[in-house]
Amino acid sequence: MKKIITTAVIFLSGLNAISQTNSITKNSNKMEQEKIIQTVTNLFNGADEHNWTKVENAMKESVLLDFSSMTGEASSIKTAKQIAENWAAFLPGFDKTRHQLSNFQVTQNGNTATVHYNGKADHFIGNDVWTVEGTYDTELSNTNNNWFITKHKLNFTKQSGNTNLPAKAIEIMKSKSIRKVKFISEGLILKGNLHLPAEFSETKTYKGIIVTGSWTTVKEQMPDLYAVKLAEQGFVALTFDFRNYGESEGQPRNYEVPEMKAQDILNATNYLQTLSFIDKENVGGLAICASSGYMALALANGADLKAVNFVAPWLHNAEIVKLIYGGADGVNEKIKKSENAKTAFAQNGKIEYVPASSTTDKEAAMFGDFDYYLNPKRGAIKEWGNQFAVMAWKGWLQFDPIQYASKINIPVQLVHSQSAAVPMGAEEFYKNLNGPKNIIWVDKASQFDFYDQEPFTTDATNDAVKWFRKQL
Repeated sequence: MKKIITTAVIFLSGLNAISQTNSITKNSNKMEQEKIIQTVTNLFNGADEHNWTKVENAMKESVLLDFSSMTGEASSIKTAKQIAENWAAFLPGFDKTRHQLSNFQVTQNGNTATVHYNGKADHFIGNDVWTVEGTYDTELSNTNNNWFITKHKLNFTKQSGNTNLPAKAIEIMKSKSIRKVKFISEGLILKGNLHLPAEFSETKTYKGIIVTGSWTTVKEQMPDLYAVKLAEQGFVALTFDFRNYGESEGQPRNYEVPEMKAQDILNATNYLQTLSFIDKENVGGLAICASSGYMALALANGADLKAVNFVAPWLHNAEIVKLIYGGADGVNEKIKKSENAKTAFAQNGKIEYVPASSTTDKEAAMFGDFDYYLNPKRGAIKEWGNQFAVMAWKGWLQFDPIQYASKINIPVQLVHSQSAAVPMGAEEFYKNLNGPKNIIWVDKASQFDFYDQEPFTTDATNDAVKWFRKQL
């Protein structure tokens, strides 16, 4: 056992790190102790410098991260890349950060070491500062004569100053990481969110992903959630409101027309390819639920996507429609109502609406206790109209996206569950695909789990990222 007691104060500010160290060494190599402390220093120095490569290189491939004493969240094993990406998505929201470390106590045992030390972190926005204080226990291992962090634990003592700064930093990062955009689709202005990776640079080139959600929805629902996760993985992800929905132009409002939405996807792809920082030859698509069918039609119509990933795809044909909507009689009844509503619109310009989702109105497009659409903490957000134009029923019920599978030659991956919506449609679609393909079946996941619940959304995103990195 080799024990080194080192007293040090390290100020990390911007690109400068000043260290004053006095050490008493017993039976140890002074160079080795300095290397151990330098690895720990690099972690904090890199964070203050926003040098995420330095942060990542200070750690082993996987690290047990434990900030539970401050956050209340359980410790977890994360990759060095995940830790660097998480810090990169938060710390630059401050004007600057400054870490001060002191009183290092290093215990070395062969190729492993434990370091206990004091830490103080100042976070600045304008004239305000938020300070966190405590101690750290950091474990390291030696590989090829280099020390790497394997465990990093904060023992939180106190915080002071403006404790609202973390929330403000998050909002600042959102403003930096989401760019409001607009483009034209058949003469209409469609508005979207362009989700950018941490440390985004206009001079670099990124792979772009079009992200679309379920029927009747807006970009702020499941599309933005997946786009944020894709941006965290280094992609530029575009979400947008289809015509007739959300912030985009188009009349009648909340009018669901598959063919129009497919054309909007095609035009969104064309727009993304015009951006100077997008690799125009490597744009992909991630579609959730019903928009999987719209994206399939867009591909059949020539959308220049190089690979796509469908999450919980709702893909139906005439037979599946009958199973879902009350048999032939139920389908014909809805089509008749649709035709009557369209005739009335043509005559007097009035739109007949029903709720998109309701537990009380049996005429709703989705009648039942669908918590995602009814819960304000989930999908029942202010940006969503919860309306369905009755005259849209005919086009929806007669839309058959499964027929387009045989016309798609690019790589397609499906992530679904047998306990989610219409898995038989996904199976039929997958069978008819001609190009490279893959299907992943998730155990015991509902349709709405894929919309916003963990671990399903993160797992589905990770599956998509693996697919895109392989195919783009």
